[in-house]
Amino acid sequence: MNIKAGDKVRFLNSVGGGIVRSFKGKDQVIVEGDDGFEIPALIRELVVVEHLDSQTRSLKPEQQAPVITAPEPQPKPKEEPIPEETPGGERLNVFLAYLPLEPKAIQQSRYECFFINESNYYLLFNYMNRNNNSWESRYNGLIEPNTKIFIEEFGKEDINSLERICIQCIAFKKDKPYALKNAISVELRIDTVKFYKRHCFMENDFFEEDALIYPVVKGDIPERELLVSSAELQEAILQKVRIDKSLPRPEAKKKAPSPVLEVDLHINQLLDNTNGMSGADLLSYQMNKFHETLAQYARHKGQKIVFIHGKGDGVLRNSIEKELKTKYKEYYYQDASFREYGFGATMVTIK
Repeated sequence: MNIKAGDKVRFLNSVGGGIVRSFKGKDQVIVEGDDGFEIPALIRELVVVEHLDSQTRSLKPEQQAPVITAPEPQPKPKEEPIPEETPGGERLNVFLAYLPLEPKAIQQSRYECFFINESNYYLLFNYMNRNNNSWESRYNGLIEPNTKIFIEEFGKEDINSLERICIQCIAFKKDKPYALKNAISVELRIDTVKFYKRHCFMENDFFEEDALIYPVVKGDIPERELLVSSAELQEAILQKVRIDKSLPRPEAKKKAPSPVLEVDLHINQLLDNTNGMSGADLLSYQMNKFHETLAQYARHKGQKIVFIHGKGDGVLRNSIEKELKTKYKEYYYQDASFREYGFGATMVTIK
């Protein structure tokens, strides 16, 4: 049946009728009854009483029904551009990058974190940090092949929470076959002390600025770093002490002097009572102990001295490094053994 908008129709299966106002799909129309209400009806259940052409000839222009035109076809959505692939991109290479916003004022600077995907695969990833015995997601999303994306900006108050990081990701390609990659979960220990050292931010292949780069995956192989928490380290020390106590003690022998001298600068090791002392007073006392020790061994060439300052907020460590760079330039210094002292000690060699 040829029904058009504006035709006058009546219902076959019920009383009444009206004017066809619009179409609803292929089989239905909306009929406006004499009472002004619009009623959906099947086309096969209608009969045309009067076509629009015959109605409009007898009506004034302002009384004629509006002409209903078919909607214009919508433009097709643009196709997603195909990412360009590189010859070496079939192996996953993934990195984390940290950049200071104010490199010349590193002690006060805030930082930016970027996620780098140097491969021909899309990566669905989650970037998180450990908080006590659980994990908190800091960013999750999708990164395109051979690109880097901004993750977050953070300040000094957030650095300690970044000591334990985990990155999980799944690699895939769109609309084309690809080699299957295993799902990846990598835990990293971030040396947060490096955020206070300008020379730790180095020239790299990803940014014009110097950056601190941590590999996550290299050549399809996830990074595996030594993850030893301070609690685990303390437990290992206590376990060793318990074992030593249980062993029979040999006859005491005169020990040769240790080639490495240890000086513990923790304030509770230097003073029995700190009542009434400010933070500046405590730091001054610790630094005096540092200077006295170096003066005492100034003529002992080759002597190695480990100053145990702890990790804390880095104030004591930074003060020691400043003195070594200015007053004791001839001495060589480095981070002491991590296995023995964690990140809380500096070893100085008298030259």
